[in-house]
Order: sequence, then C-alpha cells, then structure tokens
Amino acid sequence: MPDDYNTESIDRRKILKGAAAAGLVGIAGCSGDGGDGSDGGDGSDGSDGSDGSDGSDGSDGSDGGDGGDGGSRLSWHAGGTGGTYFPLSNEIKTIVEANTDFSLNVQSTGASVENVGSLADGSADFALIQNDIASFAKNGTGIDAFQDNAIENLRGVATLYPETITLVTLAENDISSVGDLSGATINTGDLGSGTQVNALQILESVGITDYNEQNAGFSQASEQLANGDIDAAFVVGGWPVGAIEDLANTNDIEIVPISGDNREAVKEDASWFANDTIPGGTYTGVEEDVETVAVQAMIATNAGVPADTVETVTAAIFDNLGELTIKTDFITVDSAQDGMSIELHEGAAAYFDA
Repeated sequence: MPDDYNTESIDRRKILKGAAAAGLVGIAGCSGDGGDGSDGGDGSDGSDGSDGSDGSDGSDGSDGGDGGDGGSRLSWHAGGTGGTYFPLSNEIKTIVEANTDFSLNVQSTGASVENVGSLADGSADFALIQNDIASFAKNGTGIDAFQDNAIENLRGVATLYPETITLVTLAENDISSVGDLSGATINTGDLGSGTQVNALQILESVGITDYNEQNAGFSQASEQLANGDIDAAFVVGGWPVGAIEDLANTNDIEIVPISGDNREAVKEDASWFANDTIPGGTYTGVEEDVETVAVQAMIATNAGVPADTVETVTAAIFDNLGELTIKTDFITVDSAQDGMSIELHEGAAAYFDA
C-alpha cells in the first residue's frame, strides 16, 4: 500500500523528549515496552498502569503466531483500560476465538509506540496503533524514537476508526480555545506516547510554547483534572473515551475546540491529521458539537506472522463485524484501507483483495 503521508522529520521543541529512554529502549533493543498513552483509542488508549489482565483467556500468547494449528495462542497488544483500544480488543478476542482455532491474549499496554516495539521484536503478533505512528516507525522518521531506525518488519492489517484529538478541561478553568493554554499545566499523555506526539505537534503548530508539561495516561489525567493538579489534558481516541465520560459524570467539563485557523495550522504542519467533530451530547454537559482533528486507529502485525494466520484472523474480524458493539459506525470492510499508511501484510492483502 503506498504511503501518502508526509514523513518529513518534524523538528519541534522537546517533542518526545526522552522517548528513546521512556519505553523506546524497546525499539532499539526491541524490548517493546514503550508507551503510547493513547488511551482513547486509542487511542489510542493510554497506559494507566493496568496490566491488561481482564481474566479473559489467561493465555500468555507471547510466543507469536505459529501458522494456525488448533489451539494456537496469539498475543494482541491493546492500550490502557481507560480508553477504546482495550475494550475493543477484547470484543475482537471474543470474535476470533468463536470463529477460529486461535486464542488471543489481550494485553493492556501504553499503546501505539510501545506496541510498535512489541511488534518489532515479535512479542506481539497483532496490535492496535495510530496510523501516524505506523508511518513514522516504518519510514524511520518523524519522531526521535524512530529517526533513522525504521521498523522494517511492521505491516498493516486494517484501519478501523478515527482517533479523535480531545482537549479536555474543567469548565471552571476558563479555557475555551487552544490559545488559552499559554502558561497552563497540560497533561500531554504518557511520555513517549502517540498522544504526546500529537499534543506537542498541535501546541507547536498554534504557537503555544510557555506551558508546564505533565505526562500520564488518560485515567490518571482525569484524576489530575478533578484534583486541580493540571489545567487541561490531551486525549487521543475514539469517542466516547471512558476516562472522559467518568470525569464528565462527576465534574463540569469543557471540550476545547481545535478549529478555524488553529486547525488549518495543525493540518498544514502534519498532514496525517484530518478534520473531525465530537458530537454534542457525547459527554455529559457538553451539548454542542466541538470541532477538532483526528488520526486513525489501525490493526498492525509484523512480517514474521504467517500469511494464513493473518488472513484467518482478518477474515474472522471482518466477516463478523455485526458482533462488535464499539465503533460500529466506522469499522467496515469498505473503509478498512482508508488512511492505511504502511505496507499491508500479505495475509491481509489476500483477504481484502479476494
């Protein structure tokens, strides 16, 4: 699949400071424990310290795909439990196990950046990641974590749904535009995460440089907002994000728009962003539509997973989309290659080209 993303390295102030040390030791040494706080989705699906064990399956699945023998275990890396990646992955687990001989071990992780490391070293067979992070990783560019260190074995399976960039604050903080963030304390997502990548891109694009950066997953960020420890937080994931829902049920929140000239500046600097809107009523107390931007959630794998394994898992998911309850308006066979930013795995290609 051709890569039509802008993969020029973005030289921005402190972007992903310490990313190589914070979890992308895993990319260099392929240990796979980075951190993508994209806990929404998802976004991205940020790490919130949970170990991902939800009692489902209990298999360790970390030995990779072995060609589809009966009862084979596959490792599927998701994201933090406060976002969309984790519950969606568990719905996929149910579908795959009901329709194939595979069992899936779904693990909670820091999401995209960490998951790329796990795919690179083979400790994950499949993972959910953002399409911008996939492009950076495959091309060895864009962020420090991947600069001149391309993840050659990364392969795409399918894109799923928009991962909305949500900038959330409490109504009492009097922040109604991105420009109001000057001097603020902002949670930009887990250190080294896809959320942090996106947040720092946006802040730089709109000219916000004087802020205090905090780094934590979405669930912790919600607690920080509720406690008054931060002024605003970036969350990346398909709406509604569980951590924001919980916050909105106990506090008056405001979703800060990324719109107008600010949105155009963001898209001009980073072409993988697309226009998006959070519908009014998505979160308690937020009744009006909110304009913002989004990246795309996708399923990825590595070149070492056998083609028949990837084709079987892909077919199980996309032949049984009616069994999903999450993001059903977006996940379709017809849209499964929209925004695909890296080369497809041959097993996925066999399914979608059939």
